[in-house]
Amino acid sequence: MEEDELDLADELEAALQLAPEVQLAIEQVFPSQDPLDRADFNAVEYINTLFPTEQSLANIDDVVNKIKLKIRRLDDNIRTVVRGQTNVGQDGREALEEAQKAIQQLFGKIKDIKDKAEKSEQMVKEITRDIKQLDHAKRHLTTSITTLNHLHMLAGGVDSLEAMTRRRQYGEVANLLQGVVNVLEHFNKYMGIPQIRQLSERVKAAQNELGQQILADFEEAFPSQGSKRAGGPSNVLRDACLVANVLDPRIKQEIIKKFIKQHLSEYLVLFQENQDVAWLDKIDRRYAWIKRQLVDYEEKYVRMFPAEWCMTERIAVDFCHITRSLHCC
Repeated sequence: MEEDELDLADELEAALQLAPEVQLAIEQVFPSQDPLDRADFNAVEYINTLFPTEQSLANIDDVVNKIKLKIRRLDDNIRTVVRGQTNVGQDGREALEEAQKAIQQLFGKIKDIKDKAEKSEQMVKEITRDIKQLDHAKRHLTTSITTLNHLHMLAGGVDSLEAMTRRRQYGEVANLLQGVVNVLEHFNKYMGIPQIRQLSERVKAAQNELGQQILADFEEAFPSQGSKRAGGPSNVLRDACLVANVLDPRIKQEIIKKFIKQHLSEYLVLFQENQDVAWLDKIDRRYAWIKRQLVDYEEKYVRMFPAEWCMTERIAVDFCHITRSLHCC
């Protein structure tokens, strides 16, 4: 019997042996100075501590009563903890159920928010689509208004251009023609429309008429036949040169060629090979003659031709070409 009790005591002691990590955690959570709470508790040493001498055994009843009281308190604490754990389990289940209900409610709210967000996104897409349509409509309307304004300007400009051409108002034509040509460029992609094509043809016809008319005016002022020369430049011819800058470059070249040919026609007569002044020892006569012609040009005609035409230089260059042609044969 005693052996069984000893075996049971050994088993209980072995069961009460906790792992070092667990024991350390318990000591950190519930620090205690009581020898009974120590992991290496020794009952013999504890009893010897309580009764170090034989005389101290006289208080054994008091010590036993204290230990019993401590055991009762410990039992009460254990029961309280066990009951508390039972209540905690119940409370935990209730808290879990409440948490699940809260999660379901939260999920429902999230779903509602998601649905509203999708509706809002769809609404934003529709608004954006409407804004894009309005923006396209605005651009098209602006383009249409601009095109109509250009068309009005073009139609009015062509009418004015034709009227001014007939009246030889070259000063006004020079400014108007460039504007009409610039406006007409905006309608290049609309040439398939009969009305636009008709306006374009009228502009080309007006340009051709202007070119022929200006050449005729210069022919009248500076005739190719005869040596008679106009007394001086006119404002009409000066404005005609400005118009020629806007017309086909061939018109400008023809005017320059006609004027220089007429201006140097006297040179061909005076310095023919059969003339005395044509000899090399009288070459100073040639330079004196061209100098007089250039001075004459500067005094009479320099304001008639635009500066960028470089007429003085052209006269000098043609003079050199004519001189070489007269003596190269």
